[in-house]
Amino acid sequence: MYSLSIPFCAAALTVFLFTASRFFSDSRHLHVDEGDSVSGASGSAPVSQQSPILKEIKEKHRELLPYYTESTKETFLKVQWKERGDGDSDSLTNHGLARTKVKDILDVEESAGTGMIGCVQLSYFKNVDFLGSGYTKAVLKAVSPEGLPVALKSVNDRGTDMKRCLEDFGDVEGCYELVSYKLIKEIMLLQRLQHPNIIKLQGHCQGRDWGSGVTAALELGSPLQMIQLLQSPWEERFRICLSLVRLLHYLSISPLGSVALLDFQPRQFVVVSGELKLTDLDDASTEERSCRTDSDCTLTFPHRNFTFPCAAGGICEGLNEKTNLYNAYRYFFTYLLPHRAPPTLQHLIDNIMNSTGELRSGINETLEGFEEILQMYKSGRYLNNLPPSLLRGYTLVKGKRPVDSVDYRCWPSYNHQGCVLSVHSAREAAHICSSHPQCTSFSVSSQRTWTGRYLASFRSGFRDLIPDVKSALYVKKVCGSEAVA
Repeated sequence: MYSLSIPFCAAALTVFLFTASRFFSDSRHLHVDEGDSVSGASGSAPVSQQSPILKEIKEKHRELLPYYTESTKETFLKVQWKERGDGDSDSLTNHGLARTKVKDILDVEESAGTGMIGCVQLSYFKNVDFLGSGYTKAVLKAVSPEGLPVALKSVNDRGTDMKRCLEDFGDVEGCYELVSYKLIKEIMLLQRLQHPNIIKLQGHCQGRDWGSGVTAALELGSPLQMIQLLQSPWEERFRICLSLVRLLHYLSISPLGSVALLDFQPRQFVVVSGELKLTDLDDASTEERSCRTDSDCTLTFPHRNFTFPCAAGGICEGLNEKTNLYNAYRYFFTYLLPHRAPPTLQHLIDNIMNSTGELRSGINETLEGFEEILQMYKSGRYLNNLPPSLLRGYTLVKGKRPVDSVDYRCWPSYNHQGCVLSVHSAREAAHICSSHPQCTSFSVSSQRTWTGRYLASFRSGFRDLIPDVKSALYVKKVCGSEAVA
């Protein structure tokens, strides 16, 4: 969703056009509210008629029912009572009632929170830039008066969903309402599903008219760039996979039940301070598939099919969890997890790859496997077989650091211009240096990674040393004279 970037001039023009279209749409809303009519492609028509788009809106509204919180149930029941005036408890007499209903729900949710961004605060946001757009929503970056950067999501009036709706119904007003339901669903889900690996809802705004007036303010993240991740150190790639597994474990036992991500793609995620976070929830589902036979519980993927038992209650129990887990395997684990992993951890990684690739294990067992790898990696237990004598081949020079060093590149490195890797200790750094033919020295810094490991720099030589009380330099004894020459 955040992946599209454009030059400044184009961004400014896009923001202007987007704002202008919103203003034009708001004007249409005001006219419709006053005239109590629905504007279509060929003019106005009485809204008392049950138009096809109204039926679609009613259906979308019913889909939101599972996501109401306790604070919105009373509001919903009051509004639903108004519908019974015409004797049909399921009917919406016009678009205005649909707007009132969802607007009331959002207003209750907004007022229930504390410190949340609302319509008043949004009016003071500045430095608005276009981030990207998708089928349904457009995303802008903005900065609050307090300096908090956020992502603002609203209806993409030039998106595929809007264009398809206009082609089908020719109703601008109704299409804004229909397309907005995805964003409203996302807001409701973000209020109910709160986890460190789900993007944080900072607030939302429901303007005088709903539809194009719905805006969600979200924690700002960076687009997930798989190509960059493939070039990053294994520790960072493992972190992304671990974040995903922790998220999927939460979704399997969420307050709404087991949640399936129906549109499971890397573009549905962003990265915030190194952590993977789910940012698009509009295609999430809390319903498990119903079944009569085992064949009804078949998961179909491009290259694999899996069939699971149909439970006694006629439900494919655990299918949501299995769907998420296999998608994690094929979109993330396959590319990020095995490559360049520490050799002594490879057997544990292979177990995870085999069990998830064949769906022999559930999310609980997968999370346990990841946590075991994390603990071994952080504690250095995977290094037990390294001989203690490794450091004897190096001369320790304390309080000095090299200048004009001759660096070499290794992959993957924290510094693409040199060889900087994370290590648990100087002993592991000595093991790495000994395995690199060009390495003649290394230094271990006080800088640490997210696991608490140290960053070590490896060099092929240097010309001189200067005082540095924080530095500890290790020089190979066999080529130490060459290194300090």
